[in-house]
Amino acid sequence: MAKIKRAFTCQNCGNQEPKWVGKCPACNEWNTFVEELTESSPKKSSNSFSSGKVPTPTKINEVRLEDQPRTLLPDVELNRVLGGGLVPGSLILIGGEPGIGKSTLMLQLALDLHKKILYVSGEESEQQIRMRAERIGIKNEDCFLLAETQLHNIFQQINAVEPNLLIIDSIQTLQSALLESTPGSVSQIRQCTAELMKFAKETGTPVVLVGHITKEGQLAGPKVLEHMVDTVLQFEGDRNHLFRLLRAVKNRFGSTNELGIYEMEGSGLRQVTNPSEILISNRDQELSGSAIAATIEGLRPMLIEMQALVSTAVYGTPQRSATGFDLRRMNMLLAVLEKRCGFKLGAKDVFLNIAGGIRVDDPAIDLAVVSAILSSNEDMPIDPNVCLAGEVGLSGEIRPVTRIEQRVSEAEKLGFSKIVMSAYNARNIKPNTYKIQIVPVLKIEEVFRKLFA
Repeated sequence: MAKIKRAFTCQNCGNQEPKWVGKCPACNEWNTFVEELTESSPKKSSNSFSSGKVPTPTKINEVRLEDQPRTLLPDVELNRVLGGGLVPGSLILIGGEPGIGKSTLMLQLALDLHKKILYVSGEESEQQIRMRAERIGIKNEDCFLLAETQLHNIFQQINAVEPNLLIIDSIQTLQSALLESTPGSVSQIRQCTAELMKFAKETGTPVVLVGHITKEGQLAGPKVLEHMVDTVLQFEGDRNHLFRLLRAVKNRFGSTNELGIYEMEGSGLRQVTNPSEILISNRDQELSGSAIAATIEGLRPMLIEMQALVSTAVYGTPQRSATGFDLRRMNMLLAVLEKRCGFKLGAKDVFLNIAGGIRVDDPAIDLAVVSAILSSNEDMPIDPNVCLAGEVGLSGEIRPVTRIEQRVSEAEKLGFSKIVMSAYNARNIKPNTYKIQIVPVLKIEEVFRKLFA
């Protein structure tokens, strides 16, 4: 019989100590240790997946390469973020805030993909999932539902169904009989993920895990959880906005720069194939403090609207606030305007916002940020048919940006008549290639003259 021992485990990093301590010596977090019961020599249980094969080492040039094409999903946005579809045997972890739409996204995938899928839920009953499926629309007859939290029971049903895709909602609700600790603890999450990873690698079945996040916005559980999986997806968005953003934090089979955009509707999540038309507001009249930026997210060019408000500081100390943009970079741009260009903004409040509730860290939107701030400061509107793409340096110069051709093509497609860019970028564009007028600039002073002349 296995010997039961007690240990205190840090719920933040998974470090174990023989007694309770206030501060974790590994991650320096306070009050994160919880007492857990573990087995020093766990007995072999039927809940562990095992194919019965003992692996042996093989020379690298003798390893057989098998063509395993990716499974293309009906969700174009999810395909883009994953790098071109599902890789056989991959383990994917998707996390996000409560109510953001993780379960809805996974259920839509199970109902739209015409393959045998097992959807395991530890949070909802089968009747509750069926009610949500009726709202979304049932298209896949081979979607099996299972409301279970015991891992050995789940593996029994996996052997019976033999699914092409396994979805676990969520990993924090599963419990392995090999451990005595409660579901959601560090040891349980680590053990359950290890057994599911073994199942995925040995059978070639893709497994998708839905994960909770902490109040700090990090994925709940030990950090080793993110190291074990192949792909980590972050589902972001504000419940007060309709848009949801799907980003890849880690991806062993593709780029982490891709972005998927969804819109929450009554019938589920709708894919936004052309985000530029939605992220730019339709204005009936010209307003100051607004500029259009041409940005790139992964391989996708899109245009976003930068909004700025500059006003006199009432309380003496100027306020600085940025939504969707790095506040430290905004302070740097304000210092450039003050030092290099002579605009007195040190005693004024500056508020910056990216319309649509998205967050962008592309340096090419610097020029639009500066233009929106100057437009609000001078109370002079920018021509709505003009967009901007350029990075602002510390000396006030306009630096070139990457993939300028894609930005120009997107602006031309949406009907813009002018695009302001660095003169270094303009030199590399062949004349008469685009119908849109290209305005080259070298300094912020030139931008100000050409926008507000």
